[in-house]
Amino acid sequence: MSRSSKKGPFVDPKLIKKVQASDGKASIKTWSRGSEISPEMVGHIFSVHNGKIFIDVRVTEEMVGHRLGEFSPTRKFVRHGGKLQKEAAQQKPAAPGKK
Repeated sequence: MSRSSKKGPFVDPKLIKKVQASDGKASIKTWSRGSEISPEMVGHIFSVHNGKIFIDVRVTEEMVGHRLGEFSPTRKFVRHGGKLQKEAAQQKPAAPGKK
């Protein structure tokens, strides 16, 4: 559900101060995953916390209006399958090289 248009977009006030004080070269560390990306943030690098580590996110024009947390995934995809899928992959012979 989106935020009310009369309230405007949510951007953490501390994050705005950090962006204004930054020169754009050093990354800005933040835990504010819910903050929307504003046009002033374009070109900056943010280190967004995903619950375990900080993931660097370089903000581009296409990201404006999205949230910082969208670009810092919290879950790691291993792969589908399981024991049967693993056995099938091992039995598959390697492709012969071209001569």
